[in-house]
Amino acid sequence: MVRGYLTTKSTDDAGKPRIDVAFDELDDELFGGGHLRRDQVLVDVAYTSLNYKDALLLAGKPGVSRADVLVPGIDVVGVVRESRTQNFVPGDRVVLNGAGLGETRHGGLAELCLVDDESLIHLPEAMSLVDGAAIGTAGYTAMLSVLALEKQVEPGDGDVLVTGAAGGVGSVAVALLASLGYRVVASTSRGDQEGDYLRRLGAAEIIDRHELSDAVGKPLQTERWAGAVDAVGSTTLANVLAQTRREGIVTSCGLAQGTDLPTTVMPFILRGVTLRGINSVVQSVEVRAEAWNRLLELDSELLESMTEVIGLEEALDYAHPILDGKVRGRTVVRVRGDL
Repeated sequence: MVRGYLTTKSTDDAGKPRIDVAFDELDDELFGGGHLRRDQVLVDVAYTSLNYKDALLLAGKPGVSRADVLVPGIDVVGVVRESRTQNFVPGDRVVLNGAGLGETRHGGLAELCLVDDESLIHLPEAMSLVDGAAIGTAGYTAMLSVLALEKQVEPGDGDVLVTGAAGGVGSVAVALLASLGYRVVASTSRGDQEGDYLRRLGAAEIIDRHELSDAVGKPLQTERWAGAVDAVGSTTLANVLAQTRREGIVTSCGLAQGTDLPTTVMPFILRGVTLRGINSVVQSVEVRAEAWNRLLELDSELLESMTEVIGLEEALDYAHPILDGKVRGRTVVRVRGDL
């Protein structure tokens, strides 16, 4: 018996697309039916985590899933049960983020996951399974942002901004940047509730997100940021770019406010600002391994402080709170637990 979530595409009475979500026993055929093809790996899922994409799908929102029937979950952390590749053997502890999981192929919100080995990596030996899930796609994305930022900005160059700071990507980004010696300014709509939390992670200053999100300011504004990690997009990102110092860098890895970008070319031409997109879905094994090895630098106690662990049956209840911005930090789903 394999328990998990299954989403099914359909249409409503008006012909509009809809997503039906069920938690049930799943057919073995979803996991290869006992017959793996070359380069496939069958993983016992220990933990997964809930990300914005997962919440959209669990809430029945069309757009994330590109398959008629799909197990959601863009993260998998677990132990190899069976392998048809020389790169992995039964018992190996592995992690996979993105790479189509929970979008085009079955993901981590079930007790088994069948994956190709092209993006699968070994979990660092010093990292526990639950910490691997607590980091998840959000932490991995945050580290990709930090890797890009530190190539252009040094800790003494000035303030580094993190938007959506109380969310999954933001929380890890604040902790990572602060540990590397950057002075981190955290932007959040929940400063009265999350100020102490963000300061514990290492934020030196908290600002209200409405300073950046409510209206687009001038194309060039007072220079404030040597660099920034933006998980919000839209008006917020436009204002961040307009406030970034000469030769600064802004990494873009989210679209919580929107997909639009109401700006001009002026920050790029007149200040030499770099806008660096962060693609966590499609990356080489080498880049993934580098990011995960660097994530060993993340303080485990800080990681635990930003993490809530829930049962597999509870995942559906967290979808709307995540979409509404009411869940801070990381939400880990215990699928099989420590294997």
